[in-house]
Amino acid sequence: MKHKLRLFSGSAHPQLALEIAAYLGQELADATVTSFPDGETFVKINDNIRGQDVFIVQPTCPPTNQNIMELLIMVDAARRASADRITAVIPFFGYARQDRKDQPRVPITAKLIANILVAAGVQRVLTMDLHAQQLQGFFDIPVDHLYALPVMVKHIRSMKLENLVVVSPDVGGVKMASAYAEALGASLAIVVKRRRSATEVDASHVIGEVDGKNVLIIDDLTETAGTITSAAKILKTLGVCDIYAGVSHAVLTDLAVERVRSSEIKELITTDSVPVRHDMVDRVRVLSVAELLGEGIRRIHEGESVSSLFRLK
Repeated sequence: MKHKLRLFSGSAHPQLALEIAAYLGQELADATVTSFPDGETFVKINDNIRGQDVFIVQPTCPPTNQNIMELLIMVDAARRASADRITAVIPFFGYARQDRKDQPRVPITAKLIANILVAAGVQRVLTMDLHAQQLQGFFDIPVDHLYALPVMVKHIRSMKLENLVVVSPDVGGVKMASAYAEALGASLAIVVKRRRSATEVDASHVIGEVDGKNVLIIDDLTETAGTITSAAKILKTLGVCDIYAGVSHAVLTDLAVERVRSSEIKELITTDSVPVRHDMVDRVRVLSVAELLGEGIRRIHEGESVSSLFRLK
């Protein structure tokens, strides 16, 4: 007998969950998610989910620790309510940059989070544009890793930008930028940077021809916008025309908002994997990934292949 699909939302991004539910042609399942006066999270699942296929939508964006803890408690509640399978839908995976020991005596927090999710009862993960793809190997359960590239490329093509160069703002992002360049039929350039601190980045020089071109800076994540704005600054000195930035996850801090507004970036193109600040609507174009995630959920539930979602149309 086929189990029923039930979609729940945490408090991190209920709007995205509603749009995913609309794509799937159903309503969100009923759950109470609140906090006690002392800050502890309380969850109660109000629907009968015994033997059902449960998906919980919860990006672990800021407040990161609160959203992770809420996800864990929702998973435990679903497990104790006898759900048949629990899939954590994490459009943005927090702690993804802490994926290795790059200093003495530091944790590998991404692995710790993976272990905790599995211990809580998660049986499958659906996520998008992990900062480091090797994070999939941190889990001992299936991980479906989707990409925002098809959604972003469709929009960028509609902009009909001529003489376009896709720019990686650092050496580590070359693979991602190269995929966009190939999809858009554009050339590729690389900005060489030096990080001074967690919030300060210096761009030193550019590898590739950008003079007289429109450029699209591609990155997976921005929080302080230091990398993309410093890249835009050096690119402008080299005679580029319009500068755009495409970022899968725009986790914008106050510093990022200030930097983008005063930068050479004409428009920041991103997705709704996390809630995007309303005070940035004049400089940010937000693309919906509800259909992408909804189709991933449907295929997982139906036992179909998810890999075809990676293909460009």
